[in-house]
Amino acid sequence: MPAPITSLDQLDPNGSYSYADYVSWQFTELVELLRGKIMRRMSAPTDRHQDLVGELHFQLKAHLRRQRCQVRVAPYDVRLPKRGTTADAAIHTVVQPDICVICDPTKIESRGCLGPPDLIIEVVSPRTAARDWKDKFDLYEEAGVGEYWIVLPHDNDLSVFVLDETTARYRLVGEYAGPGPIPCRTLPGLNLDWADVFSDNPA
Repeated sequence: MPAPITSLDQLDPNGSYSYADYVSWQFTELVELLRGKIMRRMSAPTDRHQDLVGELHFQLKAHLRRQRCQVRVAPYDVRLPKRGTTADAAIHTVVQPDICVICDPTKIESRGCLGPPDLIIEVVSPRTAARDWKDKFDLYEEAGVGEYWIVLPHDNDLSVFVLDETTARYRLVGEYAGPGPIPCRTLPGLNLDWADVFSDNPA
């Protein structure tokens, strides 16, 4: 029987791992799997990052009260399996988005979300910018996440991408960097305003 994995240092950083491996690890450090590769948190989130995550989560939670869609905030495992396979050993992507909205209740399990959420929001940190703009962008697009928001805390900027049903590619539908409403295709009744989101750090 192999020795339990109690430290991230026991793993091969160049190895390929599955969700079955992921759930067997016994260390507390938060990591993600992107196409089987381990991605560790590079640093603790800044206060500004956490403030924005908290504000967006609060507004989404209030809007979705007693509704079908559910909002979740990190740490929360989102498994993105390839189509037709949901076995733990066959899943090689497990992410922890800052915020996700899931409108299909069958995807919500005790271990997190199995399948693509309808909306994912990532609040960018300086050291994770490339991951959010490229690696996760490509993964979310490929997995079929219908709407992806990227929030830039220091620029008070929010970019909204929507998955085109014809091309299965993301297209930028809005960039919000000043006062006004922020529409949401996933939740058309959401009354979200830029000034409320970025109120603690006005432009």
